[in-house]
Amino acid sequence: MSREYEIAKEICDIGKRIYDRGMVAANDGNISVKLNENEFLCTPTGVSKGFMTPEYICKVDAEGNIIHAYEGFRPSSEMKMHLRVYRERPDVNAVVHAHPMYATAFAIAGMPLTQPIMPEAVIFLGEVPLCEYGRPSTDEIPESLMPYIQDYDAVLLANHGALSFSDSLLAAYHKMESVEFYAQLLYLSKQLGGPKEFTPEQVEQLYDIRRAFGVKGRHPANKSKN
Repeated sequence: MSREYEIAKEICDIGKRIYDRGMVAANDGNISVKLNENEFLCTPTGVSKGFMTPEYICKVDAEGNIIHAYEGFRPSSEMKMHLRVYRERPDVNAVVHAHPMYATAFAIAGMPLTQPIMPEAVIFLGEVPLCEYGRPSTDEIPESLMPYIQDYDAVLLANHGALSFSDSLLAAYHKMESVEFYAQLLYLSKQLGGPKEFTPEQVEQLYDIRRAFGVKGRHPANKSKN
């Protein structure tokens, strides 16, 4: 079985995970994986991420041109933002876009996820900034990523959803899970009178733990000791 087929299967597995967890509805969301500098596998448009098989997966080049797609399938029109991430971040090998309920609610409310409330969120996510609104399928969304793409591995897309990226598909998916869990905890704590945030000193101590762990990816801890 070829490497590409195995990756296509993994994309389908992750698609089912985000669908089963309610991170997407109907045909929402998209996933991609970098094969090499000029070839990428991605989910097709107009297809539920919970019901894909490897034959659904498309291949495009770095400009978004179709290299291969089975009849009846074409790449997601949102591939523009994926390709921008790959172009700007050579360390990234996979991108996940979804509409997780709580994280998307924060994006709709115009609220980034920046409050330090839980060790795991501080250590592994740091912060999740909010990109400006951009019309889907246009270059506006890729452009909205530019202020944050070098310093973060997950962002909220205003009035749209969330985007996560990492060195593997599983890691990118786990970041999406973490973003949603963080958003849900923050929302619930606000209903209970407001979260008790860590002090700047406590945040820096958690950043030190991240550095000691040698966690890969981009994060505010990478800048705070400069």
